[in-house]
Amino acid sequence: MKSVVSLELTFDQSSDAAVRREWDALLAAGLPSQAQHTGASNRPHVTMLVRSSLNEIDGSTFEDGLPLGLTLGAPVLFGRGRSRVLARSVVPSAALLRLHAAVHAEAGAIEEDDHTAPGAWTPHVTLARRVPLEHLSEALTVVAAAGGGELSVRATCLRRWDAADRTITHIAGRGTLEPC
Repeated sequence: MKSVVSLELTFDQSSDAAVRREWDALLAAGLPSQAQHTGASNRPHVTMLVRSSLNEIDGSTFEDGLPLGLTLGAPVLFGRGRSRVLARSVVPSAALLRLHAAVHAEAGAIEEDDHTAPGAWTPHVTLARRVPLEHLSEALTVVAAAGGGELSVRATCLRRWDAADRTITHIAGRGTLEPC
């Protein structure tokens, strides 16, 4: 597996719990769910940037942008083949887009920026990976029943996830859950 570093927005405790209720509903229905991933790094988040490597980032640049109110919108699907990633869209507010652009400006532009680059990014919160096509209707019904409408959440922290050494580093903001 290719090693990656990502910068991710995480949520306050009540927002985190709201997304986890959707994860739990999928799991209770016997469907794929992020609740099945029990690693310490797994928590609801919005990925802002993904790179194969990343220099240190000055988090003070982002302190004014956090906390940030966000709206989780309709479910979205990503992928191809026999399964899909099921996620909640994040409505791209002006404040979110400014923060996203600032993260990329601080990190510096490089060729490998693709799906997370400004102008190409689809902000979302993953609910489940590898949902078989034949179970998509059921998964969407479960998410709708678990709350599925627009959901106001509060992003409080920007963290760095390094997959190579499996570490989380606080970059900016204040979370109520540790680590951010």
